[in-house]
Amino acid sequence: MSRFDREGARGYTARDAVKAMVIIVGLLILFAGGSIGSSAARMDQGIGRDLVSAVGEPTEWVADRLPLDEAESELTAGLSPDQELGEGGFDAAGAVAGARIPPITPEAFDPVAIGAPAPPKRPLETVLVTGDSLATPLDTELARRLAPDGVRVIRDPHLATGISNPDLVDWGRLSAGQMRRDDPDAVVVFIGANEGYAIPGPDGEEIECCGTDYAAAYANRVRQVMDTFRQGGETKVYWLTVMTPRDRDAAMVIKMVNAAIEVAAEPWRSQVRVVDTVPIFTPGERYRDAIDVDGTETIVRESDGIHLNETGAGIAADAVLERIDQDFTR
Repeated sequence: MSRFDREGARGYTARDAVKAMVIIVGLLILFAGGSIGSSAARMDQGIGRDLVSAVGEPTEWVADRLPLDEAESELTAGLSPDQELGEGGFDAAGAVAGARIPPITPEAFDPVAIGAPAPPKRPLETVLVTGDSLATPLDTELARRLAPDGVRVIRDPHLATGISNPDLVDWGRLSAGQMRRDDPDAVVVFIGANEGYAIPGPDGEEIECCGTDYAAAYANRVRQVMDTFRQGGETKVYWLTVMTPRDRDAAMVIKMVNAAIEVAAEPWRSQVRVVDTVPIFTPGERYRDAIDVDGTETIVRESDGIHLNETGAGIAADAVLERIDQDFTR
């Protein structure tokens, strides 16, 4: 007596295995015989395809005359991830067909950031420096450094203004007027010291600072101004984030401003350059009056805890010019 019999388990013979295989093949022919011919159609030319086709033709003939393939589809429908899908889907361009999702364009990518060749540099002739009071004395520093290269710098800050508050200046209109008047090759923007005013939402109700609804409304305004400044891709825009201020309440507003700047620039990374001042002046978003300059702790902020002094403006100018020199010759 074998071990299988002693344990009460039956031993199967090779004949049993052959019978089981015949039964399985028969069931496959009855329930899914048509798939064999489909598989052959997807194979490369050769003997293998000929053999599969030879088997597939009769099995497909049998399957077509029996309703078992439909029963198999119904029984296994729950296992398929492609059933009961909604409308839409990707079109040939990769966008979602029928949805209100704007397509991503090449302008959203800085070629250098993805390892693509940088576009040829253009001569720099005119630079517009604008914003609120943060833009001073940065505008003076940039003018002083670019003058020897024959670059014209237009200094046009608007003190005490803000993108969230159009009472003094509507930046949507101002930016359009600046571009018509000056037609610069590059625009340097430093603004954000006077933000946090309530903004009308899509339904007309005022949104108070600084939740996500407010950030979205503010970012939409920033994006509108960025789009005006970039002139359809003809002008490069260098938009500075705002270094963390001393006041905690103001710091919360500035945190929102900086996040909105980053989000607003996304569609045009090839044209809108975000120059981040936070790692330079307030690493970790921690306020400090002084930073290390050439090995010496040096005061870089004004006594108000918000603005840069002349030394700080010079450092900011270095960061801006380093980015400008990647796009222009001078």
